[in-house]
Amino acid sequence: MQTPKITADRIREYLSSGKRFDGRGLGEFRDIVIETPVSVKAEGSARVRIGKTEVIVGIKMDVSEPYPDSPNKGNLMVTGELLPLSSSRFESGPPKFPAIELGRLVDRGIRESGFIDFEKLCIEEGKKVWTVFVDVYSINDDGNILDAAAIGALVALKNAKIPRYDEESGKAVYGELTDVSIPVSEEVPIVTTVYKIGDSLVVDPTLEEQDVCETKVTIGGTAEGKIFSMQKGDSKELSIDEMAKVLELSKESKKEVLSKIEEYMK
Repeated sequence: MQTPKITADRIREYLSSGKRFDGRGLGEFRDIVIETPVSVKAEGSARVRIGKTEVIVGIKMDVSEPYPDSPNKGNLMVTGELLPLSSSRFESGPPKFPAIELGRLVDRGIRESGFIDFEKLCIEEGKKVWTVFVDVYSINDDGNILDAAAIGALVALKNAKIPRYDEESGKAVYGELTDVSIPVSEEVPIVTTVYKIGDSLVVDPTLEEQDVCETKVTIGGTAEGKIFSMQKGDSKELSIDEMAKVLELSKESKKEVLSKIEEYMK
């Protein structure tokens, strides 16, 4: 379902004057609420709400063979499940492009940042390593599920514990967590997305705003401005000046998101 034209025009008109229907500034997130842990079965978990948008992220770990090109490193797999219960726009069945895109963008933000020390997840070089599975489930979609998923993945990884490894069987013993955390760096990678609507650039759009978005740029990096990953979505072009503004808005939004993450990780 697309936003009616009259509403779309009103959204663009409001944004052009620096206003949003919910009273926020163009570079301001809705309230971010983080809850952790939320699952007794997962190795790590988090629930993230940004306004009315809500996701749950779970971490599972298993013993696997390493990839041929990284025999001394653990593996990472991120999947997104956009559930019908969260929106009438989502359908059951094989994942469609939005779910695949979500998983890949969250994966890239984590992987390219070096946040996880994969070498420390090696059990036996060339034979056995830990594989980290990050599963994202949408609970309610009111726009910007991607950034909520990225926050949830980061928090869930930080509170996850590695299961006990049984050397005799060569398998993980589920239900028996050690006190060893997944090896992650102190440098926190934040993934945020900047959307272009008309001539305006915004972060954290509501669903109505997201529907009239013409292009978006998802950037993984730090609040200090370091960039690890970047991907542009949709077909509308961006000028050089607009791209410079995207980078600055992304940096500022990361500071806001990081402050919330640090508040809940104390």
